[in-house]
Amino acid sequence: MPDTSPRGLTRLAFGGDYNPEQWPESVWQEDVRLMQEAGVTLVSVGIFSWALLEPAPGEYDFGWLDRVLGLLHDNGIRVDLGTPTVVPPAWFYRAHPEALPVTAEGVRYEFGSRGAICHSNADYRAAAANITTRLAERYGGHPALAMWHVHNEYGVPVSACYCDACADRFRGWLADTYGGVDGVNEAWGTAFWGQRYTDLGQINPPRATPTVGNPGQALDYRRFADATIRENFRAERDILHRLSPGVPVTTNFMTALSQCDSMDYWAWGREVDLVTNDHYLITDGRRTHVNLAMAADLTRSVAGGAPWLLLEHSTSGVNWQPRNPAKAPGEMARNSLAHVARGSEGAMFFQWRQSRRGAEKFHSAMLPHGGTDTRVWREVAELGACVGALSGIRGTRTEADAAMLWDWQSWWAQNLSWRPSEDHDPRERADAFYEALYDRHLTVDFAHPEADLSRHPLVVVPALYLMTEAAGRNVRSYVEGGGTLVVSYFSGIVDEHDAVHEGACPGVLRDVLGLTVEEFSPLLRDQRVRLTGPDGSELTGDVWTEFVVPRGAETVWTYADGLTAGRPAVTRHRLGRGTAWYVSTRLDARGLDAVVGRAADDAGLAPRADLPRDVEVVRRAGESGTYLFVINHTAGDTKVPLETPGTELLTGERATGRLAVPAGAVRVVRLDG
Repeated sequence: MPDTSPRGLTRLAFGGDYNPEQWPESVWQEDVRLMQEAGVTLVSVGIFSWALLEPAPGEYDFGWLDRVLGLLHDNGIRVDLGTPTVVPPAWFYRAHPEALPVTAEGVRYEFGSRGAICHSNADYRAAAANITTRLAERYGGHPALAMWHVHNEYGVPVSACYCDACADRFRGWLADTYGGVDGVNEAWGTAFWGQRYTDLGQINPPRATPTVGNPGQALDYRRFADATIRENFRAERDILHRLSPGVPVTTNFMTALSQCDSMDYWAWGREVDLVTNDHYLITDGRRTHVNLAMAADLTRSVAGGAPWLLLEHSTSGVNWQPRNPAKAPGEMARNSLAHVARGSEGAMFFQWRQSRRGAEKFHSAMLPHGGTDTRVWREVAELGACVGALSGIRGTRTEADAAMLWDWQSWWAQNLSWRPSEDHDPRERADAFYEALYDRHLTVDFAHPEADLSRHPLVVVPALYLMTEAAGRNVRSYVEGGGTLVVSYFSGIVDEHDAVHEGACPGVLRDVLGLTVEEFSPLLRDQRVRLTGPDGSELTGDVWTEFVVPRGAETVWTYADGLTAGRPAVTRHRLGRGTAWYVSTRLDARGLDAVVGRAADDAGLAPRADLPRDVEVVRRAGESGTYLFVINHTAGDTKVPLETPGTELLTGERATGRLAVPAGAVRVVRLDG
């Protein structure tokens, strides 16, 4: 495969967004001096600078950017150069107000934020192509250039526009997708509620309606909006490929399910040369390091298992949540190196120097308002040295133990209106199942439902309401071939058009699970049910129950009370050389651990009783060797057994027998052999 790593970067990436335009030029020399002191190797430049680069239509000022890139190059710092198309200038919107997006309720947004773009607007597309071309012509061969960074966090904060221009493009998308109005009527089931169309020109985006609109239309509009944004990315990418050959092109994703739900990142991962991601801790009381690990695993999976790059995270607190606590001492390093353990080729931040003005002036940065005599700065410099010591891992790949099936389009469909229970949350189930695997010290790959699953002994399906016939055949083949499958409730129900599969639920999963579901029986708020096992064990469920009828599956846990009392709650089905488990209620953490533990036994995944909770052990391996990352998120010292001795890269010490990992610390061992 071609090398898509940042050009000219021989170490792991360490640095962040650099916005010199916010500061007088007298500060720039100090910036690069401190960057060298901190071990910075790469910075992102120019992401929000369109108004400075083109202060008036057709008038350009590249002088300041010439000086910035020259200064960085002279000091050995590589550049991730942005196309500033996330923030068209005020003059552009004055000339083209229709480029501002319109909500489903018909309200047009105003200029003054970021990402306020109608991606169907022809004037925006032309202006974005023009500024991208100008940048590529001027800097495509610049010696500082490591990679191109198109736009910024597509889909945030606006993922869809509902204006007339979007309506026209949507009709064209429908014609391309379905061939004509008859195909649309069939896919959307417009015979219901008399919604049938006789001409594509009658179709609009799913704007505000008196009650719930057509779910097929709403789902297709999510697909259309995502595809339209991706088309704009490709337009800029292709300009850069043509004018700056050999330089990788990326855009920063936000794969964490806690941060963005509008992009189909399986599709986006195929479009970029290098997958990059932004991740921020969501301080909602959850174990934030588990969410971080999940986001990193998901990003690596979008990259097809290849190395990727963490392009943004925070040194300490952010400023856009209701409450924004600081990170504890050492937490920044643990966060950073956990991403590296799970495949990132470095750790980048937003941003280098903390802003004095604007909406993010209280967002932490590598260089805080207080300067170098601060805890954050000292930890940044220490982390820079640690990242520098890990350059040997470049190009290695993270090794996974299990897989989880996830599909953004299924998530979109599940979250449409009028489902059996508003308390069923696909993201919550994904988080819960991931946490159960994490607590068994299993590293997780994510996979599209139609992807090859054969290398994974255990595959978990936490929430796949929408599954195609091809996905159903895929998981059946996986189990018949010897795999172990765990499926949670309300999966396999509808096809790609949100139409219920013919026959009994769970649709395409009936045969592989060896059962049918006669009826869903969601629970009322705060209602719970007990489950009992043949060994006397009891589990607890809430939110959801089902009337399950075994068709070859054996009952492992039974409902002990509620409407479904006496019925199967958790089943196990042997099929071919494999096994499929089904969980028909929302189990709590203890219950999920019990089921996942039994399934892991079926898959031959031995428990790691020698590892404490919240101590991560992750492997990366490749031509340069095998590297064991041990991350201690606890407040106590621990020791982790090593099967093979090696050298601990952050201290330089030999590691044999049991590796000592102090409270809150990280150790990385290059194993011998």
